[in-house]
Amino acid sequence: EVQLVESGGGLVQAGGSLRLSCAVSTYTFDDYAIGWFRQAPGKEREGVSCISSSIGQIHYADSVKGRFTISSDNAKNTVYLQMNNLKPEDSAVYYCAAHRAKYYCSNYNWYDYWGQGTQVTVSS
Repeated sequence: EVQLVESGGGLVQAGGSLRLSCAVSTYTFDDYAIGWFRQAPGKEREGVSCISSSIGQIHYADSVKGRFTISSDNAKNTVYLQMNNLKPEDSAVYYCAAHRAKYYCSNYNWYDYWGQGTQVTVSS
């Protein structure tokens, strides 16, 4: 069983930055792909970025490429999402999730362990 806990959300002005953290409770962190998702009211959930740190695989959705950076601290079993140049359309609840098929981190439909989410609000 894997447990994930997000933190770091909040309210920020457009153009600002936030860093989200995802603490992953598992003895086999290297076996998992970790993804960040977001869901805004009335919209479908969107895969934003993912990382399989043990094999160096990273993916970004086009909507965040060049603005968001995903990273992993394997000693802390924590994955970060640095979000820069935030826009009002980035406002959403952000979730981190995990699945064991680490060679396919961008298969966003495969994620089966989820955190509770953290709210990000970007004001214009």
